[in-house]
Amino acid sequence: MMNIRTELLVVGGGLAGMALAAICAGVGIETVLVDREDPARLLDAGFDGRTTALALGSQRVLAGAGLWPEIAGEAEPIREIRVADADSRHFLHYDHRLVGDAPLGFIVENRVLRRALLSRLAALPNLTHLAPRVVRGVAYGPTTAEAALDDGGSVRATLVAAADGRLSPLREAAGIRCVTWTYPQTGIVCTVRHAEPHRGIAVEHFLPAGPFAILPMTGQRSSIVWTERADLAPTLLALEDAAFADELARRFGDHLGALEVVGPHWSYPLSFLHAARYVAPRIALIGEAAHVIHPIAGQGLNLGIRDVAALAELIVDARRLGLDIGSGPVLEPYERRRRLDAVLLAAATDGLNRLFSNALPPLQLARDLGLAAVDRLPPLKRLFMRHAMGTLGALPRLARGEAL
Repeated sequence: MMNIRTELLVVGGGLAGMALAAICAGVGIETVLVDREDPARLLDAGFDGRTTALALGSQRVLAGAGLWPEIAGEAEPIREIRVADADSRHFLHYDHRLVGDAPLGFIVENRVLRRALLSRLAALPNLTHLAPRVVRGVAYGPTTAEAALDDGGSVRATLVAAADGRLSPLREAAGIRCVTWTYPQTGIVCTVRHAEPHRGIAVEHFLPAGPFAILPMTGQRSSIVWTERADLAPTLLALEDAAFADELARRFGDHLGALEVVGPHWSYPLSFLHAARYVAPRIALIGEAAHVIHPIAGQGLNLGIRDVAALAELIVDARRLGLDIGSGPVLEPYERRRRLDAVLLAAATDGLNRLFSNALPPLQLARDLGLAAVDRLPPLKRLFMRHAMGTLGALPRLARGEAL
């Protein structure tokens, strides 16, 4: 049992929480990270089979945090993206050469990100990592917040960052309401090995049940993010391996030759959430505690990483000026900077999912004409590409490739 005094308390050891802790502790801020999961379990191959499509801006944030050298060797550059609608002849083609030499992003397994983050956390003298531990409650005072831990200990901090996920007990306890709903869809995730090289091309194929994404991985593999009707997903997941592989191949196509499903498959219910506020006295929400969006464009973690970069920048700048990092005047700009980005992206992904996840002929015609039009307008296409790369708009310094 310990009673700790610190500057920043991060509750939740997911990718966003660990990234914020690593960045802040890396620049000398006394930080405590509390996570309910055992770190060894986070590295287990069966814990999470998902990959992340890291936008270029997010890669710059991780590089600025000192994480990229350990990730780079297992990150596959995205050189092209092809967006197709069902069996239409029209598709939208993004090529990284249209906007420069840098790739559009990188596909990285979540376990690789976790391994790099845990390694970095262990090397930081200003970081105390308490796991597995549970925060039972937080009492907020005028100058500090005190978190009670399940082992009887406590952590007193100037600022609490809630990175405790979509169900966020800290958000609920702080009285922050949210808008939320469940999609009638399930995300099925697995990895396939294929006979032909993918050449760094990511494919987003819109089917009536939802998007079917093929994301290029290292080692002539691809990550599959298969959105299926929630009522049909249990039947697909219960199939024998050969039958499941056949169903997957029907949707995948034969453009990469023979397929082999590598390892297990996972499923995740899909939902939407947006918090009414991102801050309250002594607390700031990041990642899925603040917003959960449809995975149609693979932007969920990128949104969370931009939260991390923006909050870390405000904390560091306030501390250098001798200001209270948990005060309202310091935290209010965080909400202003992050809300517009999150609202626009949430609306766009929700709208795209509703527009494309059906087989209505008039809508399909409109979609096909839209894809064809964007593909033939290079300036508009470049604008969309830079937005997907996370290099557009008023970005935090880390996302611009600058130091804190």
